[in-house]
Amino acid sequence: MTRIANFDQARAWNGAVGNHWASHHERYDTLVSGLNAALFDAAAITAGERVLDVGCGAGATTRIAGRLAAHGHAVGVDISAPLLDLARATTTAQGVTNVAYEFADAQTHPFPPAGYDVLISRGGVMFFADHVAAFRNLARALRPGGRLTFVCPQPAGPEVEESRALSLFGQLLDEPDAATVAVQAAMASLSDPARIREVLHGWDDVTVAAVAAETTWGRDAADAVGFVLSRTPGRTVDAATRAALEDTLRPYETDRGVRLRAAVWLVTAKWGGGPHR
Repeated sequence: MTRIANFDQARAWNGAVGNHWASHHERYDTLVSGLNAALFDAAAITAGERVLDVGCGAGATTRIAGRLAAHGHAVGVDISAPLLDLARATTTAQGVTNVAYEFADAQTHPFPPAGYDVLISRGGVMFFADHVAAFRNLARALRPGGRLTFVCPQPAGPEVEESRALSLFGQLLDEPDAATVAVQAAMASLSDPARIREVLHGWDDVTVAAVAAETTWGRDAADAVGFVLSRTPGRTVDAATRAALEDTLRPYETDRGVRLRAAVWLVTAKWGGGPHR
């Protein structure tokens, strides 16, 4: 088995964080499903292609890729054993036969050289310990001319509805646990477009485009608050604090749930097959 170099992230995703995502996988997939159209439109996967899904989690995007690559195959890679167990079980239950999963750190895993036509990631590439090394390793996995498409968060700020609401939310709560802090810090690691271009040095046709999307946090404010609080096991809040938290999210209640406008980068690039610089 490939050594997982990013120990702190591995511990989080195989502990409380990963278990929570596995237990609430439908919520998490719904939360970010608004990113799927931009991701897969840009990836332009066709039947017969070989797709690598980095940070695949419970496999929702890997299964979409597998269906698009109907005569090819898709492989999801992740460092979270709880999420991969769920991904495999769900894929079998849904009868998707051209999808497989690897428990590995994509930064160091020895993928088959030039083994893939397309590399995708819905918010999974931010968690590498060394982004330059990781994208160099992933380039080796792509055939010459192979395509890279991923989405990652833009910088948080008061002009972004989701950031503004969650910042107010955070002010009402105690400090999060260390694992949550580590995950949040990693989420912001590629928020600067200059940093994205830096770690993709050697790739061709790099584009970083702003994309607006909505994230869905729950059926209503009370449901959304319960979900967010559940992400820190053992946390309790008094009735007044819970009411204040619900008030923070109530302006975003719609007939389709609590929906917050978010801002992400859609990144695309091609691997020309030259030396790995």
